[in-house]
Amino acid sequence: MKDARKPNLNAPRFRPSAEGTLNSEFIELLKQKVPSAKDLSAADVKKIIHTFNTDLWSTVIENRDGVEIPEQIGHLFIGTCQPRRSPNVDYKTSAEFMKVIEFRNWESDQHLAKIFYTTYGTKYRFKNHELWGFKPTRAFKRMVSKTYPEKWKQYVEIDPKIKISSMFRTKGYESFKEQVEQDISMYNEFEL
Repeated sequence: MKDARKPNLNAPRFRPSAEGTLNSEFIELLKQKVPSAKDLSAADVKKIIHTFNTDLWSTVIENRDGVEIPEQIGHLFIGTCQPRRSPNVDYKTSAEFMKVIEFRNWESDQHLAKIFYTTYGTKYRFKNHELWGFKPTRAFKRMVSKTYPEKWKQYVEIDPKIKISSMFRTKGYESFKEQVEQDISMYNEFEL
């Protein structure tokens, strides 16, 4: 085992500036575009958005195939990935024993959970769809890490050598093929 170095807790840190989209300009624009939202306060709008987001990510965790986000913005799902090739260091335990100790994920057979967002599976293409991004909330990430060790076999396994777009192209064909095979196995020519 390699020796671990203790981190410098007083070293300078880089913190990206946070840019929130739920500001007063957004709420005024919402009240102009949606007539039924004129009587809502800023706290009510934030509560509605928070409730919708919570329902969205809880559905993603429960549903194997994920969720298509409304207005065809994209598709969100959780995938099971192979373990990292580079070491996944447990810094807290390494600092405690002064040896490099890695996470092993024994509960999930060393597989990792990743949250995938893609715009490929949408029905209609839109301009600059490659530029859309997704950043999960802290609550979403924590809930995925909490439930993944119990349900890790439920989620779609992602092959690192295949693009996500090809998965969406063949998904319909594979489900059709499975349905046909199931129908054939249940067919009995002597039973009329």
